[in-house]
Amino acid sequence: MTPPPPPPPPPTVLVNNGAISPHAPPSAASFLESTPGAYTTARGLLWWPRHLLRLAHSARLLAQSHPHLLGLPEPRPLDFSLSGTPIHSLVNPSVRVAIHEMRSRLPVPLMDEEDFAVTALVRGGDSGEGLDVFVHAGTYPPPVFGEAGARVAVAGRGRDAAAAKYAPWARMRKTMEKMRPPGVTELLLTNDGDRILEGSVTNFFVVCQKEEHQRNGPFSYQTLATEFEVQTAPLSDGILPGIIRQIVIEVCHDLGIPVREVSPSWSEHELWQEAFVTSSLRLIQHVESVQAPLLWEDIQSKTWSDVSWGVKQFQGAGCITTQIQREILKRARTEEYDIKNLL
Repeated sequence: MTPPPPPPPPPTVLVNNGAISPHAPPSAASFLESTPGAYTTARGLLWWPRHLLRLAHSARLLAQSHPHLLGLPEPRPLDFSLSGTPIHSLVNPSVRVAIHEMRSRLPVPLMDEEDFAVTALVRGGDSGEGLDVFVHAGTYPPPVFGEAGARVAVAGRGRDAAAAKYAPWARMRKTMEKMRPPGVTELLLTNDGDRILEGSVTNFFVVCQKEEHQRNGPFSYQTLATEFEVQTAPLSDGILPGIIRQIVIEVCHDLGIPVREVSPSWSEHELWQEAFVTSSLRLIQHVESVQAPLLWEDIQSKTWSDVSWGVKQFQGAGCITTQIQREILKRARTEEYDIKNLL
């Protein structure tokens, strides 16, 4: 019996300055590895105005201090204010074309609530004037919260120009792959082997027991205000200002969950009760385990199999992580950018 033909690949669209690429687009990861520029990736255009503001900030920062990461030969100022070209006027027309094309290629019309991924990238124009805009769009099956946790390992140093989100990082982070133990799904960054900054594509959080308190009973949301706090690295330590990172901080403040912007310290990992990572695609994902080299010097010259690791295990998605995740989903339903505005 002849086996059935494989299903067609999910539709993917690449738009350049409003024109659809006539060639089969690469994956989003391959596209970013091959194209310099500032970029942002959103899930279903959630919090799209925030993404555009960060994209403008990233492009300005790179143009002034790291022009090669933006595809520019030399530094130059960029103006996305009302006196210049607003970032939404530059980017949204190509997003509109990409989504319209995605709708036409799907067997069932793409509904507002269906999940997909949109990556918008700006880079120095080929003529040396202005900026080129690329938009990569494709379907995105979101992970189910609580089913599979992230397994993370400390594997490399913090990024240069960390305040900007830039495509060449997709290629640079490959240098850390020799330190990825089997089964690890995300790599963490640190500059001293102790203070954890962020993930290679995520922001990193822990729910940490305050040192002055001893646990006398089961861990619960009710005991959090006095005994625990959520920790994540501050922007001043050199991390990306993640969209969901900021929303988590806002959620914690609104729910009365203590949150402190301080880099989680591996030397205090015995006090960690929960951990999670965030990104604009996965939103929030609980962490199953964290691994870190016992000797930080090993990370520079060895592979994962030559290193002795310390491991911190967690038991599923904790109550605080779950509480934050529920609130983020509530806000996502009310703050999603209306796709109809682009069509």
